[in-house]
Amino acid sequence: MTFLLALTPVLIILILMVGLRWGAARAGGAGYLSALMIAILFFGAGAELLAYAHVKALLLTIDVLLIIWAAFLLYRVVDEAGAIATISQALPHLTPDKGMQALIIGWVFASFLQGVGGFGVPVAVIAPILLGLGFSPLSAVVIPSIGHGWAVTFGSLGSSFNALLAVTGVPEQILAYPAALFLGIAAVPVGMMVAHAAGGWQAVRRLLIPVLILGTVMGGVMFLVVTSGPWYIGSFIGALAGMLVAIPLAYFSRKNPKDQGNLNVRALLIALSGYAILILITLGVQLIPALKTWLGGVEFQVYFPEMSTSQGYTTPAGIGRSINIFRHTSMLLFYSSVLAFIVYWLYGLYQPGAVGRILDGTVRRVMSSSVSIASMVAMAVIMQHTGMTDTLARGLADGVGALYPLAAPWIGALGAFMTGSNTNSNVVFGALQMRTAEILGYSLAIILAAQTAGAALASIMAPTKVVVGSSTAGMAGREGDVMRKLVVYVVILLAFVSVMTLLALWIISKGYLLIL
Repeated sequence: MTFLLALTPVLIILILMVGLRWGAARAGGAGYLSALMIAILFFGAGAELLAYAHVKALLLTIDVLLIIWAAFLLYRVVDEAGAIATISQALPHLTPDKGMQALIIGWVFASFLQGVGGFGVPVAVIAPILLGLGFSPLSAVVIPSIGHGWAVTFGSLGSSFNALLAVTGVPEQILAYPAALFLGIAAVPVGMMVAHAAGGWQAVRRLLIPVLILGTVMGGVMFLVVTSGPWYIGSFIGALAGMLVAIPLAYFSRKNPKDQGNLNVRALLIALSGYAILILITLGVQLIPALKTWLGGVEFQVYFPEMSTSQGYTTPAGIGRSINIFRHTSMLLFYSSVLAFIVYWLYGLYQPGAVGRILDGTVRRVMSSSVSIASMVAMAVIMQHTGMTDTLARGLADGVGALYPLAAPWIGALGAFMTGSNTNSNVVFGALQMRTAEILGYSLAIILAAQTAGAALASIMAPTKVVVGSSTAGMAGREGDVMRKLVVYVVILLAFVSVMTLLALWIISKGYLLIL
């Protein structure tokens, strides 16, 4: 009975979003209210505990939302200057080969857009480009949907990974390695699937070498960046490396190497300057000790006392999520946004009223997701501090047992499908996955990596994303066709992550990877 009660908020979100097609904001609010009532009536939550839990949830929400808002602000600064359109127009000139176009635009460039924007931007931007290049409407939506999945967790300037860190409290140094490893490896099969979606098995065989090269470069660079410290630019730098490698690959794939089209190199370099500023600022903070220390001088944190329910479930005392005011990822993004705006303004790329459009577009695009994240974070924290998460974890441990590592990526996938994002899935299920791993004695890092990898790869077929992508390629009303096409690819990728999870746990059990 207690297990079913603890499961009720999650079931409510699932039923409302999948069954009744409610938005994440409304469904998240309903899940939060149900968790609050169940915590009070059945799990012994008192007023003091709930007050502290809500303060902690507020801090976690601010930490996550600051990055989301700042990341999309940078995207709007670049997009309003026409830089995204310039990059989009330049890429088709690299090669007339349809398969290579799918790889470069629908995989590499889609991953780049996910690295800096997210929020459905990759499919919304790329589907019309592929449609204009002669791809069918269905392929134009499916290709970028598959292509950006591997980059989701460390995309949007790391907002999904930051959410997982926030709700679990696991240090980034521990979790970054396996999460980046799983998703970096997954980049190669994702590329094969893009080739398959573009031209079937014949295209996979013909483009196998470019896929292996690009997948290895993007996944490998992402892994190195994430594990070296600046994880929030992991997907961005990985995809940027892929773009740099894709140019010579495309050149050698052309039947007529002299045919470069009307590629305006100067305009392309100006368009990319906004992201070059982000790289310089990030590297400066990472590599210049004096700058890092100076920006890190002000930190906000709150100490929370021990909290207990009337039924005896106790949350130890400790410091909540710390926010480094001037060195927070969101502030680095804000600095980059301001400087990028100045550069584009000096080149005369903005029309009158640009500032208003940038701010208005940012607020309108992220407001709904902000509300859903706030409600789901509050729900997750209440469940965690009243013993509901622990009850669910023990029920899963007893019911699944040794098969749990296989199920972990699918739980993350379920969260992404029902909430529409990797971030929300990590918020809803991150603490649950961690507690279940503790009970069963599995590596927390591996299970949480499986959670976020499964959520990232399955988020591509979340109904909200499919609707956005379909609307830009003339597929409105045919979203079911898109989802039927995507489900096969997603199932294969999730099975792949399950195998990697089992293999990683086996390696650890043999003592080969003590770091995990």
